[in-house]
Amino acid sequence: YMDIKAFKMDGLGNDFVIIDQRIHNLNLSKDQIIKICDRDFIGCDQLILIKKNSEIDAGLEFYNSDGSISGACGNGTRCIADFLSKEGNKKEISLLTSSGLLKSKILGNNLVETEIGIPKTNWKEIPLSKKIDTKDLKIEIIDKDNNKHIGGIAINVGNPHIIFFVNDIESFDLKKIGPKIENHELFPEKCNVTLAKVIKKDLIKVKVWERGAGLTKACGTAACATAVAGNIKSLIDKTTDIEFTLGKLTISIDKKNSIHMKGPVSDIKNIEIKL
Repeated sequence: YMDIKAFKMDGLGNDFVIIDQRIHNLNLSKDQIIKICDRDFIGCDQLILIKKNSEIDAGLEFYNSDGSISGACGNGTRCIADFLSKEGNKKEISLLTSSGLLKSKILGNNLVETEIGIPKTNWKEIPLSKKIDTKDLKIEIIDKDNNKHIGGIAINVGNPHIIFFVNDIESFDLKKIGPKIENHELFPEKCNVTLAKVIKKDLIKVKVWERGAGLTKACGTAACATAVAGNIKSLIDKTTDIEFTLGKLTISIDKKNSIHMKGPVSDIKNIEIKL
């Protein structure tokens, strides 16, 4: 069997197992990835592989706990940026992901800011299965008291998201709603599902069902997508805090319409995986 040296980190409880592939390139099977992510074994929301890249700091590959590939992972990118900055004593880290080059700034005190880039709102780019107004998908969700809420905004920030602005995020059973919407016929590549409540102009509370991972304590790209959606609907300012169970991410949208995500990362924990 294999004895793999790995690391654990999290961003607001959104947790990762990190395997550094720059020296030994392990070929992990889908079953092995699922096993590593299983909470009864090691356990994480996403597995992250750091890949050698001679031109920039590193390349990243993200896998969800169901073994599927994840296009983007904001919290994971911030964690790896912190990890690599400690290794090379650098304050700026560039990482190549399947959704492009992501640049991060290390702000000290375990705070990292990553530029996620310009969001996509065109139906083809999200992607949706048919041409429809992405600002109102007219998807129905039902709360615990059988009240209907119809809406949903679709946004792609490296992966597809749908955001519902509701009066009370606790009144919906996201465990039931999440998988239904994730697998909705409108989303050929599935989607992340966010319930959002605007508290004030610079604060939104959210709950997230993550594509391929289920309920997560925090999701960086969902925070970005929610801030964009809030701006499209003129509900919030260009800079806003997105609050999860264990804390907040600060999302700002700059003059070029590019999204910046700032928030805490945990310390790095060394682990061993026996596969």
